[in-house]
Amino acid sequence: MAGMAILKVFLLLVGFVLLVKGADFFVDGASGIAKKLKVSTFIIGVTVVALGTSAPEAAVTIMDAATGSGDLIVGNILGSNIINIFLILGVSAVICSLPVEKTTRMIDLPFLLVSSVLFVVLGFFGNSFSWWEGLILIALYVAYMVYNVIFAVRQSKLQLEEAHAVCSLGEETVQHVEINGWYSKLKYKYSELKEKVWFLIVITVAGLAMVVGGAQLVVSSAQYIAEDLIGISPELVALTVVAFGTSLPELVTSVSAARKGDVGIATGNIIGSNIANILLIGGLGALCKGGAGLVFSTEGLISGVVALFAAVIIFVSSFGKKKSIGRAAGIVMLSCLVAYYVFIFLNLYVFNIY
Repeated sequence: MAGMAILKVFLLLVGFVLLVKGADFFVDGASGIAKKLKVSTFIIGVTVVALGTSAPEAAVTIMDAATGSGDLIVGNILGSNIINIFLILGVSAVICSLPVEKTTRMIDLPFLLVSSVLFVVLGFFGNSFSWWEGLILIALYVAYMVYNVIFAVRQSKLQLEEAHAVCSLGEETVQHVEINGWYSKLKYKYSELKEKVWFLIVITVAGLAMVVGGAQLVVSSAQYIAEDLIGISPELVALTVVAFGTSLPELVTSVSAARKGDVGIATGNIIGSNIANILLIGGLGALCKGGAGLVFSTEGLISGVVALFAAVIIFVSSFGKKKSIGRAAGIVMLSCLVAYYVFIFLNLYVFNIY
């Protein structure tokens, strides 16, 4: 027992290390590729990064639908979306103000709102998602991705034309800097390699693998520690550990991006991940359950309304004077997260609403 506990604590620490370093590699690679392709970091964040960081939710959904009752799927989706906005976007906004582009305010955020409303409405009627409703969700996600790809191609062509229009030849000044120490040399070599496309692809894939793998280690280790060592109830573990654990890739990726100034990846990652969770992951869950349907309980309805409220907060915040999600909005989001979890604890141990 003691040996297993020590092993789980060690794996928990290893998982956190993989998450942090993997996020650094992933952000460096994704932002580097965006610059090479002349595409905004938001587009990369809302597509490639969002899909990558949603991998844990997809894994939990498919495994639970195939081998279990599917009861974790809706809670995991909505819990992750709530954490993505209230915690991750909240922390990122406190670290660095997050500007929101006009296309994001006009297209991406309204689409997130519509997707959130649709998810709650479809689940509310019949208290479940049927396979054909899953197809509707997936079809909407495919349409959204097609839009982003077309927009990215047009943006890339426009920026390329502008670059040719203002391009001028000049003398290139090369300044030689003497580098001492193995760490400085390694860091300089890393900066040089980041100019190569093949290396950017390698660190993006490697970083994603580290983030997803680290998240799995953290979730499994934390679940063992919570249930077997501390004795927390399985319901509480599902509402906290599983939802938080599958959101860890988004957390470390967005915070790392905000810290490095890649605000496009930070905001795009959260908005894209939430849309992917609702439409893609929710749709896959409904399809995997087939004729049995994906259960949408009273708990799902309450969490769905909270997730919708979270989407409304970032939508309203983005239309302020500065057209950005600032520190004040971040503090509001973090306060809402605390209130949400206080409600969960009170419900489990005092009110027993559902």
